[in-house]
Order: sequence, then structure tokens, then C-alpha cells
Amino acid sequence: MNASLIEEFSSLRTQKRKGFAVLIDPDDINSERMLQLIDLAISCKLDYFLVGGSLVKDRYIHDLIPFIKSHCDIPIILFPASLHQVVPSADAILFLSLISGRNADLLIGKHVEAAPIIRESGLEVLPTGYLLIDCGRPTTASYMSNSFPIPYDKASIAACTAMAGEMLGLQLMYMDGGSGAERAISTNMVKAVREQTSVPLICGGGIRSVGEALRIWEAGADVIVIGNAIEKDPSSSLLQEVAAARYSFISC
Repeated sequence: MNASLIEEFSSLRTQKRKGFAVLIDPDDINSERMLQLIDLAISCKLDYFLVGGSLVKDRYIHDLIPFIKSHCDIPIILFPASLHQVVPSADAILFLSLISGRNADLLIGKHVEAAPIIRESGLEVLPTGYLLIDCGRPTTASYMSNSFPIPYDKASIAACTAMAGEMLGLQLMYMDGGSGAERAISTNMVKAVREQTSVPLICGGGIRSVGEALRIWEAGADVIVIGNAIEKDPSSSLLQEVAAARYSFISC
């Protein structure tokens, strides 16, 4: 890659483009389905693979990333919940600070432990403010993080939280409804965060249709992330349809 990923994320806004990422949970996929997904991702010119999860039970992630690398050039960004998900063969890592919660371990504590390991890995570090949003039901992310998500209808809280994260120097914001969210983040909340921040905005959780993807993009997200809806059935048309929908924004 010629440009850093943080520069690439920033260019999405300046060039009025939209990004699309697929989130892969190593516990929920095997090599056969991953290969099927890679083939579709290449044909659709997917922008990014995110790899990780709130609870990764085995070390397949260490085999999965080289497997993906051997079959495509799509950038792989780690979306880690623990140190054992740091895999140097990936391209970058979301260095997540859970700014929506009050768990000091996930605001800074775990980062102190991870910093020397990540620096040694050579991964590009993407300092990211992570905001968990209540999208209809408790998720693994909220349970494992021991934190309360921001209420679905409290757009002002999300906006002020993201604003504070940007003032602290975080270079990305990631709003997440969590795996298995019943609905996508509200467009009102996405708009509020977009209006109060200038850093790239990533949104994921509960996006199960092209219409939902378009609404989140239109509200101000620079990148949307879809996980369960594609990962569980790589043969579905959702990946192709959402990937094609990105291009409707180029001339906006």
C-alpha cells in the first residue's frame, strides 16, 4: 500500500467517496466459506476486511490472516478485543479506546499492556474512539466490555463523546451497535456525530440491507461495516449490492 490507511480513510471525506468493510469473526468462519467470501470481495472491489471479535475462543485468527493474504490484496485491519488477537501479518490495527464506557481498562489500561507488542509488530496503528450504541439488545461487546452502551435515542451524548475523543487526539471514530444488533444505529445519531467531528467516521452493527447502508452513508458515515449478514452467508447478494451502492456517492 502506498498511502497509510489513516490517510486513505481521510481521503474518503475529501474526495466524497464511501468505504465498505466486512467484519470477520474467526470463530464464525472456516477456510471454505472464507475463500468464497474472498472471491466475492475481489469481484466487488471490497475496500477492507476487519478481523476480530469481542470473544475469540481459539487461535484460528493467526492462520486466517495469512490465508486471506495469500488469496487477495484487500487490506486487513485488526479489530481486537485482547492481546492474543494482535497478528503482525495484518496491515493495521484499530487501537480502540472505549470512550462510550467508563471501564478504565478499555479506556487506557489494556493499551499500556499492548503498546510495546503492537509497536514491535510493525502494524499501522489507527487510534480509534470506540462508541458502543444500544441497538435493541445486549451484545457480546457490551457484556465483555462491562460497560453500558449509549442509549439509542441519545444523539447528543454520542456527539459530545465523539467530540471529546477527537479533542483527545483520536484519529477515527467507530460507532458500533455490536454483533447481532437488532437494528442499525439511528441516522439522527450518525448525523449528530458527523456534524460535531471532522475525523473519519466508521459505523457498523445491524446493517442488513442496501437501504440501511445507504441511509448510514448519507447520514455521514465514511465507512460502513457489515459482519453477520454477510459472514453467515457469503453466497447472498448483499455484499455485491452494497459494494455497488458506494458508487452512487462519487459525484455527490
